[in-house]
Amino acid sequence: MTKSHNSLFMARGALLVLATLGLAGCETTGLGAGPAAQAAAPAAPQAPMTHSQAAAECWMSTEKGATSQDLDKRADLVTKCIDQKMNSASASPKG
Repeated sequence: MTKSHNSLFMARGALLVLATLGLAGCETTGLGAGPAAQAAAPAAPQAPMTHSQAAAECWMSTEKGATSQDLDKRADLVTKCIDQKMNSASASPKG
């Protein structure tokens, strides 16, 4: 073999090793449930809504939807949202 053939052979070998390592990261063993099985599984029971959880969810929704309003109006929206979440959480059946 000439020197150029040898370096070409080494380059192809290195490429093959890198490709093999890259694909090895994609290997699945079949131990975990796939996305379809996870979607079909029943949802775990949710913990009751807390005031701080409701406040966090409501503030996040105003950050996405009401960014043009001033802070006082957004705070009013958050307060109403928290009240609605807490009322619906207490009205929902437990069990």
